[in-house]
Amino acid sequence: MKQVGRLHVLTDTALQTRFSHVDLTRLAIAGGADTIQFRQKGGATREMIQVAKEMKALCREAGANFIVNDRIDVAIASRADGVHLGQDDFPIPLARKLLGKGAIIGGSAVTLEDANKCHSEGADYVGFGPVYPTTSKDDAGPVTGLALLKEVVANIPLPIIAIGGVSTENTPEVLKAGARGIAIISAVCCQPDPEKATRDLYRALQPGI
Repeated sequence: MKQVGRLHVLTDTALQTRFSHVDLTRLAIAGGADTIQFRQKGGATREMIQVAKEMKALCREAGANFIVNDRIDVAIASRADGVHLGQDDFPIPLARKLLGKGAIIGGSAVTLEDANKCHSEGADYVGFGPVYPTTSKDDAGPVTGLALLKEVVANIPLPIIAIGGVSTENTPEVLKAGARGIAIISAVCCQPDPEKATRDLYRALQPGI
């Protein structure tokens, strides 16, 4: 099984504009993030590729995984370590054909059925949630809660990464539910000090190691 990180920081410049994707990558890595996901829903493809290449270079230097959200073309062009795909995004089996066996491919799930689909199609991990209420993602769907997270962990033989409203305060209960790790957007990107916010989350994860 591929090494799936425990602290995934999704970079975002729509919810905030103080920090660029590259800035957030640098700060999150300094704070202890082991996985950076480039999340940008629009913009010029050439510019996205250039930004992704810079992010990949920082991740490679730090030994962190670099994942691109949705955009297979940007992942290929930047030599990303993999992609993360939603239920309505690029099909996981086709992504595997294009990226190869060595790529890390994550899939999003809101239900146990979604998670089963990710597993059957060949995903390496499942991003499950929103576990808690969140305003970071317009398409997040209804809150899943801890009970369903526990059910997914019990039934899906893949690393489960909890996303949606995760914070330093509730990370311990997410880990107690069996999640391998957490994925964060606003709890890092929208904070005054993203490096400190990441470090606090990293510390919150330590009891689960």
